[in-house]
Amino acid sequence: MQLFEWGKHTYLMGIINITPDSFSGDGILSQVDPVSQALLQAQEFVQAGAHILDLGAESSRPGSHTITAEQELDRLLPVLKAIKALNLDAVISIDTCKSKTAQICLEEGAGWINDIWGLHADPALANVIHSFGATVVLMHNRSQAHAIQDLGKIGQSYQGSDYKDLIEDIKADLSASIRIAKQAGIHDEKIILDPGIGFGKNVEQNLAILNHLDDFQSLGFPILIGPSRKSFIGQILGLPVEEREEGTAAAIAIGIVRGADIIRVHNIKAMGRVAKMSDAILGRLKGGF
Repeated sequence: MQLFEWGKHTYLMGIINITPDSFSGDGILSQVDPVSQALLQAQEFVQAGAHILDLGAESSRPGSHTITAEQELDRLLPVLKAIKALNLDAVISIDTCKSKTAQICLEEGAGWINDIWGLHADPALANVIHSFGATVVLMHNRSQAHAIQDLGKIGQSYQGSDYKDLIEDIKADLSASIRIAKQAGIHDEKIILDPGIGFGKNVEQNLAILNHLDDFQSLGFPILIGPSRKSFIGQILGLPVEEREEGTAAAIAIGIVRGADIIRVHNIKAMGRVAKMSDAILGRLKGGF
């Protein structure tokens, strides 16, 4: 099991999409044998240095449709059980906002819950997480299902929400999520914050979050960022999702400089190298190359 020493180096979270409709085109449900594909991906991620494997079965891309907890579990459980059987040296995180899904996946050995709605979607979720002593990732999210823009070859994107003061408003919203977690008994050391790049933010707002990420350190919790292949990169570079690796690398590097503790990415091998180089420049590795 991974032990996390925040500030020592950047940790890597690999994305495993058990969906047919991921925005990034890597949803494994379109494969002939999704479980085998997930196992291969998990092994490759850990070999490349992943510390956390984030399993998600409900797409959050613009225009996606919600699914039931039963449907989510039908997709998740075969993959979760198969990965657990490999006994890989990585934490398994479940990307869900549903308490029933979380309950059953935590019973099956998952260690983290990554909630894109920051404990606001399901009132029972915080108590489930606390009952297992699990870690929770609280993501900021003001996206609205109807507020979507079509960008042609670049794909779809959530429109930016209105903020009086972007960073302070996000901090206030995250503070509300933190209060829900603490009221349920979740301890501080089990809380991680994600400012929600791409969710209810426009290009300028996403860039501002990355450039002012260190402002979120005042909340006192580790910070996770997930800019990987997202629409704001495509809009800036004029590129479709399959050509956004360099843009992702730049966002990751700046994010690490500004204080990110965890990067959630599709390409662990390449972005792990970006993270290691960034850590070395910042003096975090202290000769441990």
